[in-house]
Amino acid sequence: MTAPIRSFLFIPGDSEKKLGKADGTGADALILDLEDSVAPPNKARAREMVTAFLMARPREQRTSQLWVRVNPLDTDLLLGDLAAVVAGAPDGIMLPKANGPDDVRTVSLFLDALEVQAGVDATSIRILPVATETAIAPFCLGDYAAANLARLAGLTWGAEDLSAAVGASTNLDASGEWALTYKLVRSLTLLGAHAAGVAAIDTLFVDFRDEEGLRASCRAARAEGWSGRLAIHPAQVAPINESFMPTDAEVEHARRVVAAFEAADGAGTVGLDGKMLDIPHLKQANNVLAQIAAYVRR
Repeated sequence: MTAPIRSFLFIPGDSEKKLGKADGTGADALILDLEDSVAPPNKARAREMVTAFLMARPREQRTSQLWVRVNPLDTDLLLGDLAAVVAGAPDGIMLPKANGPDDVRTVSLFLDALEVQAGVDATSIRILPVATETAIAPFCLGDYAAANLARLAGLTWGAEDLSAAVGASTNLDASGEWALTYKLVRSLTLLGAHAAGVAAIDTLFVDFRDEEGLRASCRAARAEGWSGRLAIHPAQVAPINESFMPTDAEVEHARRVVAAFEAADGAGTVGLDGKMLDIPHLKQANNVLAQIAAYVRR
């Protein structure tokens, strides 16, 4: 099992200061941003800076995976972004405002050609679409399962661009939680990712000063089936990484579940601590142990 990416940290591609500190953040993956955090006059400079950052860090020397958020497919910037950064062999491309699998397929075809041109290993650059940022996109989340996209690394979602796309004044309800529309697309993203057999990456927790709120939100997300989260500030990385790991108690319980089934000599159900457990419980326990083992090997 490959260790899931728990934390994706955004780094503005035109910020020399933030790029200079990026290697020490502890994030599983950095997202070098060419899109929303970069003003239009700075786009060309950001491409140059991000490409130089990648070239200075060959894959075998990286402490974090290096991803690039490019500009959307419906702009005249995307091809220039890809042509600039592919030579630096990013681990992946984050594709914003993806309408569905066809957009991912189109970007994959661009990467096929650019990898050959740059001498980069074929299909080694993965794609993570932000899969809910347009009004049509949520209707396509189930289509990723049958799309057979070799580069698809996961699905993530976003609320800000979607609320703008539908003309909403807010994406929150009166209690400060996600409004119904955004709860719906979040759930569909989770299901779409698991149906496609890829990582489910939860969206940003906006208040980077609220560490306890972030931890509680991440623990709840992990319990639902999310494997990681986007981050907007380095202070969020450690809480995210810790919250998306199984706890010591979960690991110990998983070991006991596996041991109970092994002792039961092929039985489909066992009793443990006064509860009856069946095969889904065994699968869950094995998943916990595999995740821990993968991080130990990382």
